[in-house]
Amino acid sequence: MQNFQLEQIINQKLNAQAISDYAPNGLQVEGKSEIKKMITGVTASLALIDHAIQQNADAILVHHGYFWKSENPCIRGMKGERIKRLLVNDINLYGYHLPLDIHPELGNNALLAKSLGIEHLQPLEQGINSIPMWGTLREPLSPQDFSQRINQVLGKIPVTCDVEKFNLNAPRLIRKVGICTGGGQGYIDLAYSQGCDAFICGEISEQTTHSAREQGIHYFACGHHATERCGVKALGEWLAIEYDVNVEFVDIDNPA
Repeated sequence: MQNFQLEQIINQKLNAQAISDYAPNGLQVEGKSEIKKMITGVTASLALIDHAIQQNADAILVHHGYFWKSENPCIRGMKGERIKRLLVNDINLYGYHLPLDIHPELGNNALLAKSLGIEHLQPLEQGINSIPMWGTLREPLSPQDFSQRINQVLGKIPVTCDVEKFNLNAPRLIRKVGICTGGGQGYIDLAYSQGCDAFICGEISEQTTHSAREQGIHYFACGHHATERCGVKALGEWLAIEYDVNVEFVDIDNPA
């Protein structure tokens, strides 16, 4: 498959052009024109690039690519070394951020919700491209049981806020759940205002704990990396099935 053809296929599948983002979505670093072997992973780290080089891969597909709006544009240091290895080895780099968070089939939110038994996922904020979502558990669970389910699914014990200890009005059973994988902890107040019993995210900030306790909404910080493994893996598997691309998902461990 041609590298620009692959970009068009993914852009169309994820509706990437319709989503405003913090980084460019699509082909970020151009390599060889013909793609036969692709490596997928969460972040375009040096470890992932080196693995792709060892496997003689033609392309890398990630959720966290390069050229974020807030970063220094100079190609030097760590950033320079990463891009140098891509260019020297003629490897294409594709990055898809928010389009891979919110996609109803291959998105991180949708896939994490499905794995946790959260159904009928809907936007948490107005607009068709809402980043946070909400859904309902098939069977209501206590906060302790829900935390255990998250651990079973992600292999990671979530950080919680002992909400019941600080707020007697906190729900004893969780039914309506807000969800935003990665760094979406700022949506906790929106989740509370929309009647969610709990909110799942990848990260937690200092103020998140107070918002959870004072408003009585259960909070589960499950790891930025852990909550965003499923989307890019699923996208690679879809490409392998639909377009006969040789795809390998590589999980570079990250405790964050």
